Parts: sequence; structure tokens; C-alpha cells
Amino acid sequence: MIEENAIVVGIEDDTALLEIVRHTPCGLCGQTRGCGISLFGRLFGHRNNVFKAVNQISVQIGDYVVVGIEQQALLASSLRVYGVPLLSVLVGAAIAAGFFAPAKANADGYVFIGAMIGLAFGLLWLKGNATGRSLDARYRPVILRAGNAGVINLKCDRGE
Repeated sequence: MIEENAIVVGIEDDTALLEIVRHTPCGLCGQTRGCGISLFGRLFGHRNNVFKAVNQISVQIGDYVVVGIEQQALLASSLRVYGVPLLSVLVGAAIAAGFFAPAKANADGYVFIGAMIGLAFGLLWLKGNATGRSLDARYRPVILRAGNAGVINLKCDRGE
């Protein structure tokens, strides 16, 4: 079981809304929650990643908890998220190369288009697969126990 500290930011019926809290502050800005200085943080605005877990231990807003997810589920998900798009790009490019290589005129363009079509199919497959996996309890985070309230949320003083 892979464990991480989180803070309860909301309650919905029997579900707790959680946000991960890092043990050590970020090296760039010192924040322990979210990202305040990275390129994506500046382009798209600071957004905290909130996720849901079943509230089994009756936590309240502001409580620190330890959440966990099965290690095998995390490894299998990582393999799918990174492996399927890569494989689909390679298969799409290989199929396009097989069809258009004899023509040799603009073959690279067709191979690129084939790779992009393969990527699109791979991402669509991932989306459908993720919808089905969300019903499987192994892929859902679980609140394990009350956590350490000593984790401090430092504010970023650069770039804001």
C-alpha cells in the first residue's frame, strides 16, 4: 500500500474531498500544497488537485489524514497511461509506413498522420478504460487513519 498525507478540504455525504500535502516544501517556492510558480501554474492559474475518498473514519474539514492506494493498482495504471499512447503511436506510424512507404512521395507526412491517428485511438481507449476502472475498488484511494497535523503549509513569496 502506498501512503501519502492529505488534508480534508470538503465533505460530500459519505465522501471526503482530499488534497495531498507534501512532507517537504517545494524547492522553487516553498509550498507544500499545489504549485505556485511552475510554468503550468503560471499559465493556467494555481489549482489544487482535489480527489475523493470514502469517509470511513468520520473526518472533518481541516483534518489531516493518511490515504493509501494499492501498489499494484498504481503500477498497472502507470503502465497503461504511459505505455498505451506510446504503443499506439508506434503502431499507427508502422501501419502508415507500410501503406505509404512504396509511394515514397510525402511518406513522412503520412507516417506522422498515422502516428497521430494511433495516438488518438490510444487516448480514446484509455478514456474508456479509465471509466471502467473507476468502478473497481482497487483503483480508489482509501482513508487509512488520522494523519500528522505538523505538516506546515508555507506560502510562496516569489512570482506572486
